[in-house]
Amino acid sequence: MTILLFVMLGVFVFMMFRRNKKTQQQQAELQSKFGPGVEVMTSFGLYGRIVEIDEDENKVLLELSPGNTATVHRQAVTKIVEPIVAAEEPTVVPNDASSLTVDKAESAAPANDVARDETPEETLRRLNDEGKKDS
Repeated sequence: MTILLFVMLGVFVFMMFRRNKKTQQQQAELQSKFGPGVEVMTSFGLYGRIVEIDEDENKVLLELSPGNTATVHRQAVTKIVEPIVAAEEPTVVPNDASSLTVDKAESAAPANDVARDETPEETLRRLNDEGKKDS
């Protein structure tokens, strides 16, 4: 029974060291990508662009906004921010020209007419009934 306990303890220690090693490798890989002009995020949620890296003191100068800079420890920079590229939506071309000539105000008019014909009491009753349906 004690042998099983020592084996489990050994596996636990091995997994702990392995996880630490992976984390260190990821951090080293990330820091190798650092350079002036790279958009980054710090561990405390500050976004900025790297202006300068001081290797001797492990400091990074970040430009938070034009004219505003902050100096942070190199290990505080935890993530490289990739710019989000918007996907282009295909242009939908209608089969006929009737959809091009319909005014948007005309298409929304029937929905607005229903609301104008209601009395305030009917509106309150309708809204209360809709609230009961949701819960």
